[in-house]
Amino acid sequence: MTLYIDPPVWPAHGTVFSHLVSDASLTELHDFAAAAEISQRAFDRDHYDVPAHRYAALVRGGAVPVSGHELARVLAASGLRVKTRERPEKLHTGLLRRWMRLREGDHGLDAAHRAWHAVGEDLLESWSEPHRHYHALPHLSSVLRVSGALERAGELPSGLRSATLLAGWFHDAVYHGAAGQDEELSAQLAERQLDVLLPDAVVTEAARLVRLTASHAPEENDVAGAVLVDADLEVLGREPAAYQRYVAQVRADYARVTDEQFRIGRAQVLRRLLETPRLFRTGTGYRLWEARARQNLEHELSELDRGG
Repeated sequence: MTLYIDPPVWPAHGTVFSHLVSDASLTELHDFAAAAEISQRAFDRDHYDVPAHRYAALVRGGAVPVSGHELARVLAASGLRVKTRERPEKLHTGLLRRWMRLREGDHGLDAAHRAWHAVGEDLLESWSEPHRHYHALPHLSSVLRVSGALERAGELPSGLRSATLLAGWFHDAVYHGAAGQDEELSAQLAERQLDVLLPDAVVTEAARLVRLTASHAPEENDVAGAVLVDADLEVLGREPAAYQRYVAQVRADYARVTDEQFRIGRAQVLRRLLETPRLFRTGTGYRLWEARARQNLEHELSELDRGG
């Protein structure tokens, strides 16, 4: 793992700034910045902005000086880069529009419309909590996007669409890193917030699907469950660089535990996943992501077993 810094040429606040990045690990990047007494406020999703007067000291401390072009290439290859469209300030507006479209035909300004809007804003606020790194707005956006793709592939009948998408919205609405408890509290939140806004059958089904994400083990004939679980786990089947970014974000979500505690707990999760006969339950998900997901999981587990 190596840290890189580009020349201080980016103007802001009456000076010029460099970008400090890691080629492999946000944890490494944060540790280096903390040791150099760089404020956490200088971190911007995938890099630190550091003023010109800190440049020489950071290079002496081990950061490798490169051009701005080379730094961008390193960040992209690392899998840690957060694209502009993935940044929370961009995602919030689009996700709120998506939420409002769930109430088909409702374009008014009555009390129900305002209540629906308020629930959406509350959900986005929860998904934007500062302790979230992976379980944040980009993951919500991904689950909704992949659910839609699976629906278009014929995996989800239109009659199950509403409850499945609602479950996507609520499945990590409560997130404290407590497996099982988070899912239960998220399901209860869905039941409370949707109670007077939607038919009971839709609310009950959405809450059931949220609880299912604790085990990721839908029954064989559970079509909606298969779609939601596949959308939630799709990240496992991404290209290696994107998978590494996911792993780094999960580690950041569990910053409260030591490296050894994380290594042991994460290895248990990976072994349990690899023991599952089939990670993806839809035909489309299995075809697109199963093989690469197993490769990613096996590689990560091998690294953890070696103490990485």
